[in-house]
Amino acid sequence: MNQQSPLPYGVAIRGLARCTATTARLAARARIHLRQEHLGLHLCFADGTAAPVFRETIVDRGPTEEPCVLLVEFKLRAVRGFGHALFRRESILNTPLFVGFPGFVSKLWLANDRGGVYRGLYEWDGPARAEHYARCLWRVLALVSVRGSIHYRVLPGLRRDELLNQCHVLTGETVDDSAAWWRLVGVA
Repeated sequence: MNQQSPLPYGVAIRGLARCTATTARLAARARIHLRQEHLGLHLCFADGTAAPVFRETIVDRGPTEEPCVLLVEFKLRAVRGFGHALFRRESILNTPLFVGFPGFVSKLWLANDRGGVYRGLYEWDGPARAEHYARCLWRVLALVSVRGSIHYRVLPGLRRDELLNQCHVLTGETVDDSAAWWRLVGVA
């Protein structure tokens, strides 16, 4: 897990195309929902950054058999000031790029932190599925992101709400906190 590299273009494009088709079917059946339960929560990370949740997306699905949390980070190229507000508004158009991937459960969209970095905190069914998605997404993010700013982390065996309610579940991780952009340490 966590090879931290994109999939080959052909594989990523096929994955995104299948996802878009599945998203259309989910939308036609009204199975995609924007919830407000977590809006405004500020998530704090071990690297000293924090960001608020500005959108929550879930999909109606069966029970999650292999829960995992996926965190993705990236920094947009040439987006400053008011551009961040514009990006947050238009980002709803990116929903077809993730909600139809196999295993998707939910996503918390985090606004940019003080360094301009965006994060997504997902729940996924299956760590391998989460990693496949992250490596497909990389190809899209690379078009608009600062080189070297795309990272992801798969945390097997965790549910999103478990992590939000009990951040201490990650305190046993042995990592340098300055590099722990993904390690949630608090929710306010």
